[in-house]
Amino acid sequence: MVRVAVVGATGYTALELIKILLRHPQVTITAVTSRQDGSPPISVVHPSLTGRLNLRCEDLSPQQIADRADVAFACLPHGASTAVIPKILAAGCKVIDLSADYRLSDPAVYEQWYGEVHTDPTRLGSTVYGLPELFASKIPGSELVANPGCYTSTSILALAPLLCAKLIEPTNIIIDAKSGVSGAGRAPKLSTLFSECNEGLSAYSVGKHRHTPEIEQVLSDASGQKVSVVFTPHLIPMDRGILATIYPRLIRSATQAELLQVMRDFYRGKPFVRIVDHLPSTKDSAFTNFCDITVRVCREQLIVIACLDNLIKGASGVAVQNFNLVCGFDETTALLPA
Repeated sequence: MVRVAVVGATGYTALELIKILLRHPQVTITAVTSRQDGSPPISVVHPSLTGRLNLRCEDLSPQQIADRADVAFACLPHGASTAVIPKILAAGCKVIDLSADYRLSDPAVYEQWYGEVHTDPTRLGSTVYGLPELFASKIPGSELVANPGCYTSTSILALAPLLCAKLIEPTNIIIDAKSGVSGAGRAPKLSTLFSECNEGLSAYSVGKHRHTPEIEQVLSDASGQKVSVVFTPHLIPMDRGILATIYPRLIRSATQAELLQVMRDFYRGKPFVRIVDHLPSTKDSAFTNFCDITVRVCREQLIVIACLDNLIKGASGVAVQNFNLVCGFDETTALLPA
């Protein structure tokens, strides 16, 4: 059995992660951490875990985490991860990091988009980006995996096959994406109060969303060409899910059937990407680790539509995919629906 710690256990992604790990046949959850006063039971923080996990939230040092666990899932905000992950790694514990701290390769780009100096820059560029559909061969045995973001997973999975096949223009790709409110996290914010967001739809972080350089970097690395995107996220009044409608330009004429076949060939043997003929809905992928993708050709314009559950395939589910690959388990363990 692999001993696992969940570092920063109070948020939505941590809850989904714990639920998945509880059904993993090779995992024992040995620690859950937070800085909440009084070390409350995890079932008080997340009542749905009542009777399922008998642990208290503790404020543990990196050494204490490593003493109790073989692998730690870091569910911390950006900036907070780099304060503890180097020490956890130094103590001999592997880490799956769900923050953005190790996703970008260039510390200057990180500083530009996140507004602070990276405190562990030597690991940038060498840390494996944890999107198994593209980088599965690099993940097994890794000491540190940078789990991708939710908007980024949706966008990258939708575009990678077409860019790698040189079927679309790599510049000025328009990504119009909409996310449920859980994507903003569990901490209270004015914009996510019920009376503020219910019955409304709004764009945010226009032209400056932090997932933009991540999308561009990974797609550029995967396709061997410089990729640029215009990414606009929207907040939609539902709990969970992301749907992205993406507008790349075709380099040459191609039919819908031809493009779908290119995508099916690219993701052959990848169990969590479904290339579908119908127009996918967030309800199709909700509470699963699947990403559903389709294409439509409208005159010379290509439209790619992709959706996934932002808390699972966009966060905790892919984190367990990465964990399975790191530890040598079947990639689908604990992730396929009953």
